[in-house]
Amino acid sequence: MRWLSTTRGLSFRDRDYTELWRWSTTDLPAFWSAVWEFYGLDAVSGYDDVLADASMPGASWFPGARLNFAERCLAPTGDDDRPALISVTEAGGPTETSWRQLRDEVAAVAAALRAMGVGPGDRVAGYLPNTAHAVIALLASAAVGAVWTVCSPDFGTSGVLARLRQVGPTVLFAADGYFYAGKEFDRRPEVAEIMDGLPTVRHLVAIGHLSASSTASPWSRRTDAVQRAWSELLAHQAELSFADVPADHPLWVLWSSGTTGVPKGIVQSHGGIVVELLKTLGLGADLRSEDRYFFHTSTSWMVWNFMVGGLLHGATLVLYDGSPTHPDVNGVWKVAERTRATMVGVGAAYLVAAEKADAHPAAAVDLSALRSVLQTGSALPGSTWRWVYERLHPDVWLQSICGGTDICSVLAGGSPLLPVRTGRIQCPALGVALAAWDPAGRPLVGEQGELVVTAPLPSMPLHFVDDPGNRRYLASYFDVYPGVWRHGDWVTVGPDLSVVVAGRSDSTLNRMGVRMGSADIYAVVEQLPQIADSVVIGAELPDGDYVMALFVVLAEGAVLDDALRGSIAVAIKGELSPRHVPDVVDAIAAVPRTLTGKKLEVPVKRIIQGARAADVSAEGAVTHPEMLVWFEDFAAGLGGRRRYRRQEVRPGAH
Repeated sequence: MRWLSTTRGLSFRDRDYTELWRWSTTDLPAFWSAVWEFYGLDAVSGYDDVLADASMPGASWFPGARLNFAERCLAPTGDDDRPALISVTEAGGPTETSWRQLRDEVAAVAAALRAMGVGPGDRVAGYLPNTAHAVIALLASAAVGAVWTVCSPDFGTSGVLARLRQVGPTVLFAADGYFYAGKEFDRRPEVAEIMDGLPTVRHLVAIGHLSASSTASPWSRRTDAVQRAWSELLAHQAELSFADVPADHPLWVLWSSGTTGVPKGIVQSHGGIVVELLKTLGLGADLRSEDRYFFHTSTSWMVWNFMVGGLLHGATLVLYDGSPTHPDVNGVWKVAERTRATMVGVGAAYLVAAEKADAHPAAAVDLSALRSVLQTGSALPGSTWRWVYERLHPDVWLQSICGGTDICSVLAGGSPLLPVRTGRIQCPALGVALAAWDPAGRPLVGEQGELVVTAPLPSMPLHFVDDPGNRRYLASYFDVYPGVWRHGDWVTVGPDLSVVVAGRSDSTLNRMGVRMGSADIYAVVEQLPQIADSVVIGAELPDGDYVMALFVVLAEGAVLDDALRGSIAVAIKGELSPRHVPDVVDAIAAVPRTLTGKKLEVPVKRIIQGARAADVSAEGAVTHPEMLVWFEDFAAGLGGRRRYRRQEVRPGAH
């Protein structure tokens, strides 16, 4: 605000966030040009216009500008010996990678990609845990102008192929496995299956994460693809150079599954991500170059990309491959202690679980370096907010943030200018024209409505993968309010700009912040001969818990016993991931549908959250309306049933 006063002649009341936010959302060219200049991008590139076209979708940001995400992440920090990455696994660490070493290794891998024939617009994929290899591979891909995408190795083969087949990568970076809950998971058999299913891949880069010697033998049955070890790539020194790409050049593809069809590939740009994460992490989260920034995440969650954006600020990233509760419920905080992390990001589910376990990290772990906790994934109960200040750290800044894969950033989050209030996100982010709307498109204040964004953001998707005419893109965000982004959350915006998110307004599953599509689960479950039909929902409950419930219609003669529940869990875990395994599996007589055949996922979800059957569906508009009453009865008895079923359905799942 002082800088704006000095350079732009703008005057704001002292520390008045509301006034600053209103300016940032009503004069978009002035605000975003100020972000560009404040973070020194004017020394990197000029541009013809800030916002040449404000349409949604299709906004045109910074035409004429040329900048590379990797180049901005690797800009000089003034101390090349300072750690850029600190890597920890359940088996060891921390291991530091200096800024000098990071630049050298990105240069070597980028040179290897160029030697493989990879250039601007080509696709490079990863099957990698949260390690330095993943960060380096992303930066090297961006450096040559290639488009990056990644799946976590806890995803099964079907889930990976449903995503990577859409982009057709020419190079695959794959690790031999990952660590979780005290165990090593060897994924080389899955790598072989993925290679079989990706004929476009010509080069497999094998990474010995579990064992350096694992890369000595072939991982793939294909003779037309060349396997090279990661260590071989790093053995060759190279000059660090970057493709000169326009601001709207595709940077990466993030994946967010809808409720029908294949997962959606969300394409975001170099320029959009650079300016968005400079703004969000710097002006919102107050990330600084001296920070050590740790987000407990897998590479499949957008917060991994959000964390990598910390390099834009010269911050040190803490990368952890392992369970948040290993060796006990304080696992995340023990990693923070060992690495002297100053900013830690976690899912709401982890904090809720720690509270329910009566954990007291402050008494067991040295968190004196910690100054901020980022919490996301779902709404946080008031009691858990209090637990953070009573049991974790009395002086920490708890930032509850709401955003998503769709923009790889924050729509509502924290500000150092505002107080923290139990149960409330502090404010809409700067530049985000956020509001709550009723069904007729009227703004609501102090009342719950649909979360909308009425003006474009630089990191909104360029487009979806394989989406002729932007049909899926339009249907995902603009089908309810044409020209206005509907995010899919229920939200209340207070007169003081504080924000309360009540959960998903659509049927997208959201477990621990990772959005998943019901179609993925149907594709697995309904292949089982004992299952004739199914419906799955994920619901945020009033007590702060989250339940994913799968309801199955049994084939003739089948019985839903412990053996079948176990078979369902094993199939989902193997084909998709442990996160996709439901908490509850129950048998139903029929799946209610619309008259056009669509499963009533959203109405069933609302009933389980407490709505009456009569309020969620019009008479005569659905098949099997008697099932909605059945779901009312199910919801009434959910508490005890959920605790019982979860133990049965998820043996050994993580």
